[in-house]
Amino acid sequence: MKYWRIFTNGLVRENPLLMLMIGLCSSLAVTTETANGIGMGLSMTFVLLMSEIVISLFRRLIPNSIRIPVFIIVIASFTTVIDYLLKAYFPDLSKAMGVFIPLIVVNCIIMGRVESFASRNPVGAVIPDALGMGLGYTWVLTGISVIREILGNGTLLGFEIFDRLFAALGRLGLSLPEDFSYQPVLFFTLPPGGFFIFALFIAMNLAIKKKLRPLSTGIPASCAAGCETCGAKGDAA
Repeated sequence: MKYWRIFTNGLVRENPLLMLMIGLCSSLAVTTETANGIGMGLSMTFVLLMSEIVISLFRRLIPNSIRIPVFIIVIASFTTVIDYLLKAYFPDLSKAMGVFIPLIVVNCIIMGRVESFASRNPVGAVIPDALGMGLGYTWVLTGISVIREILGNGTLLGFEIFDRLFAALGRLGLSLPEDFSYQPVLFFTLPPGGFFIFALFIAMNLAIKKKLRPLSTGIPASCAAGCETCGAKGDAA
């Protein structure tokens, strides 16, 4: 249950984009197409997972005075790996995302989790943390990308979905005007459209969070009145 809670925190309760509001620049820049959103999300998840594992394994050997440079070197190494993999096997995707793949090295999500979690916890805990945060980032990017591509381009993963939909409706006997076609809404391919969809996702995430059972803190309700009213002073320490 402990590891499951750590994993699910990144999906909803502590979603890096919708709740923590970090890593927004790349998220809104690459989400004009679904393939870009999926590629960016999975790339960031790979770098986050590998970086957290390595830093957790060597956390006791890293001097506190140079921990930030060490973290950056580790993150940059795995960012370079994923950058070359994309260039070798997915050149079109790599070209479409451009500079945002190399910029993973300075993504606040990765540096924040490495500093606040991986450097203080064993590998067994950092794996679900990295997967939760990474997949939480990925599902938001993918969702925003799908909506923006459909509404802004009339396509999904490059396929003209509305033309196929209208053709299917015609085969079902629904008569449509000959010149009837979907007109893409340019607004959704522009930054304002990205912010608009992002705001809707924030509202949806808050609604889901309210439906979830709150995590138990282990603190008695009487503590809300202050330590002065508690008969077990010092026990919390």
